[in-house]
Amino acid sequence: MDVVSIFRDLFTDYTLRTVALGSALLGLVSGALGVFAVLRRQSLLGDAISHAALPGVALAFLLTGSKQPLVLALGAIVAGWLATVLVLQVTGNTRIKPDAALGIVLAVFFGFGLLLLTFIQRLPDAAKAGLDKFLFGQAATLLGRDLVTMAALGGFALALVLLFWKEFKLLTFDPDFGASLGYPTRWLEILLITLMVIAIVVGIQTVGVVLMSAMLVAPAAAARQWTEKLNVMVLLAGLFGASVGLAGALVSSIVPRLPTGPTVVVFMSVVVLFSLLFAPRRGLLARARQRRRQKWQFAQEALAVHLLQHEGQPNEAVESDVSHAGRHMQWTAAFASGVVSRAEDNDLLSRRHDQLALTDKGRALAREAMER
Repeated sequence: MDVVSIFRDLFTDYTLRTVALGSALLGLVSGALGVFAVLRRQSLLGDAISHAALPGVALAFLLTGSKQPLVLALGAIVAGWLATVLVLQVTGNTRIKPDAALGIVLAVFFGFGLLLLTFIQRLPDAAKAGLDKFLFGQAATLLGRDLVTMAALGGFALALVLLFWKEFKLLTFDPDFGASLGYPTRWLEILLITLMVIAIVVGIQTVGVVLMSAMLVAPAAAARQWTEKLNVMVLLAGLFGASVGLAGALVSSIVPRLPTGPTVVVFMSVVVLFSLLFAPRRGLLARARQRRRQKWQFAQEALAVHLLQHEGQPNEAVESDVSHAGRHMQWTAAFASGVVSRAEDNDLLSRRHDQLALTDKGRALAREAMER
C-alpha cells in the first residue's frame, strides 16, 4: 500500500477516518492538559485518575444498561473526580504522602473496577460485550457518536483552559502568590484536575486505562525539551499528541492485527526520546556540546591566569613554555595543544615557537576570571 492510497483511505474509509480523528483528538486534548500535570509535578495523578475511571465505566453500565459513549464517559468522569478529591483529602488531612495516597487510590479503584468487570462478564446480557476493552483500549471500535462525545468533552476542556489561562498559569508556577492576591487556588486546583479527568476519559476507549497516563505525560515531557514558554509548550504538546495519534492510527491500519492504542504510545515514546536527545537547548546532545564548550573555555581561562601570574617574573620563560604549562595543569600533551590552538584562534595569546604570550584580550579574560 503506497502513501497516496493511505491518505486517500484516510478521507474515504469510514473506519480509518474515525480511528484517526479519535486518536488525534485524544493526543491534542491530553497533550495540552498534560502540560499542567507535568509542570506541577503531578504526573502520577494522571495514572491514578485513568485507573480510577474504570469502576466508573462499569458502574455506569450496571446502573443504566447502556453503552452510549456519553453515559460511560460521565461514569468515568465521576469516578476519576472522586478519586482525585479523595487523594486531596487524604494528603491534606493525614500524614500520608502524596505518592502513597496516589498508589493507594489507584490500587483500590482499579481493583474495584476489575471486580465489577468480572461480575459484568458473568451477566447473561449481550450488551456487556466490549466493556473489557477499556482496560487496554480498542480504537477500532470507535464510532461517529464516540467522536462527537470526544470532541464535545475535549473542546469543553480546552475552552476552559483558555478562559482560565491566567489563573492556571499562576496556579502552576506560584500558587502561594496567587492565594495572596485573593485567587481561590483550592477551587482552581479542583477545576484543573477536573479538566485532566475529562482529558483522560476522552482517551480511555482509544488506549485504555493502562496506557492513558502515557498520553497525558509523554507529549508534555517532549514539549518541555523544546521551549521555556508555557503557551508554546501547550501548543507543542497538543501538536505532538495529535500528530502521533494520527500516525499511530495510520500505521495500525497498514500492519495487520496491530492495535492502535499501544502503537500510538510507542510512537509517542519515540517522540519523547528524540526530544530528549536532539532538543536544541535541553537535549542531551546539546548539553554534551555545551559541557564540551565550557570545558575548553575553562581550560583557556586557566591557561590565561597561569600566564598572567607569571608575566614579568624571573621564571616567565619556563612557565610560558607550552609543555611546562601543560604539565603544570596536569593536562595531556594533546589536550594542552588543543587549548593553545583554541586560545590562539580566540586571540587570547600568541605563540612563538614553544613560548606563549598573552594578548590584551587574554589579560582581560585572566583578570576577569581571577575576580570571580
